Amino acid sequence: MSSSIPPSVKPGGHTPHDHDDAEHLKALGYASEFKRDMSAWANFSLGFTYLSPVVGVYTLFAYALATGGPPMIWSFLLVGLGQFTVALVFSEVVAQFPVAGGVYPWARRLWGRRYAWMTGWVYLVALLVTIASVVYGAGPYIASTLGFEANVNTTIMCALGLLALATVINLLGTKVLAVAAMVGFTAEIVGALAVGVWLLITHREHSLGVLFDSFGTGTGGGYLWVFAAAALIGVYQYYGFEACGDVAEEVPDPGRLIPKAMRRTIYIGGAAATFVCLALVLSVSDIPAVISGEDPDPVSTVLNDAFGATGAKVVLGIVLLSFLSCAMSLQAAASRLAYSYGRDGMIIGSALLRRFSPTRRVPPYALILAAVVPAAIVIGSKISTDAITKIISFAALGIYIGFQMVVVAALRARLKGWVPSGKYTLGRWGLPVNVAALIYGIVAIVNMAWPRTPDAPWYDNWIVALSGLVVIGAGLVYMIVHPLHDRSSGPYADAVPENRTKA
Repeated sequence: MSSSIPPSVKPGGHTPHDHDDAEHLKALGYASEFKRDMSAWANFSLGFTYLSPVVGVYTLFAYALATGGPPMIWSFLLVGLGQFTVALVFSEVVAQFPVAGGVYPWARRLWGRRYAWMTGWVYLVALLVTIASVVYGAGPYIASTLGFEANVNTTIMCALGLLALATVINLLGTKVLAVAAMVGFTAEIVGALAVGVWLLITHREHSLGVLFDSFGTGTGGGYLWVFAAAALIGVYQYYGFEACGDVAEEVPDPGRLIPKAMRRTIYIGGAAATFVCLALVLSVSDIPAVISGEDPDPVSTVLNDAFGATGAKVVLGIVLLSFLSCAMSLQAAASRLAYSYGRDGMIIGSALLRRFSPTRRVPPYALILAAVVPAAIVIGSKISTDAITKIISFAALGIYIGFQMVVVAALRARLKGWVPSGKYTLGRWGLPVNVAALIYGIVAIVNMAWPRTPDAPWYDNWIVALSGLVVIGAGLVYMIVHPLHDRSSGPYADAVPENRTKA
């Protein structure tokens, strides 16, 4: 039996891009320890499972439908367009600076060390909190599937079990992570399509006209305000594309492939999320009951009615796989960011965070950080479930703030003469797209932080904004007390021509 080496692969398993990728990274000031074992579709799958249409929609569907009625579904289109502009900006940056860690190294090259430190700090805290929120949110589903009562103790145990499994997958290396991401994507997209199609064929209760019927929500105060509140289902859905860039040193030809993966995450992930939401909306038999609070869990109601107890458990199995894939992808993103921090000597514990496993070719201590902190947050719910709710409230806001800090840095760099020079550029559309991304991001952040519970104590009413201020304030205090960032010798602020000239 003869064997042959494809023309795209050199002897030894190396592609023609390997040398170019290594040289590009060397020119950026780094020698990567990662293996480029992640294909273009695996990279997209990582972003898709981080975005996770099933997790996002199932988690917020009841809130969005009760708040704004069926028209809340249009937020997926509006938010998708807004986040697409952000993804385009990120695509230009990662094409020129394909360095592990995502928003932190991008902000470092576009602006400088201090700005990058704060960008990475906000984003890392948000990622760690998001991991906790995903595994904690999966707890009741796991308990239900296994036949346990979903109380605080069982939820914590199930969440920690899921977190441990995600950590083991990540510790096994890039190749295993890539395979797991592909499996997660396949299961989630097939499950989402199969469940959605089945609901539309066998359990459809409404025509498409219901998507324009608010069912009385917003009466008196105008529908715009309730739509803005309900639109959080879309706002919380469309991130994950940035994870494609977090693993830039593990993808061959990243300057070309990662921008494609980011756009695919928006296209396919957004379409899948919208379809899942549409199928659920058209299958809810009693929408007024959801709005009034009589049916607080319409997703379970629909699944049980459409599939029966046994079928609903099968669907829940797919949902659980989606939660696992999401947690796994979030961990990968957080660990690469922490590793990037450590490699540049930017934070206390850098010596551990930058350590690399010579066999698995992953940063084990950075991964452990991405497991221990979320686990501590989950365990904290034993003391106060209200406290964990307040902590988790920062998750999406922090991610959006991290995004916008990169968008602002890119805009500033453009105005100072930066011309993107990677394999993907927007050309003359770069500046207007950058401005559009900034405007969208500001609107989304204000919408997330806007107080909507006037009857609650003021600190609960403003909890999202306050959580953001606390994290940023803590970061500023750390920068003053322990200013390692000022001694970091890695390259920075070199996107702007005048800085390169001075260097």
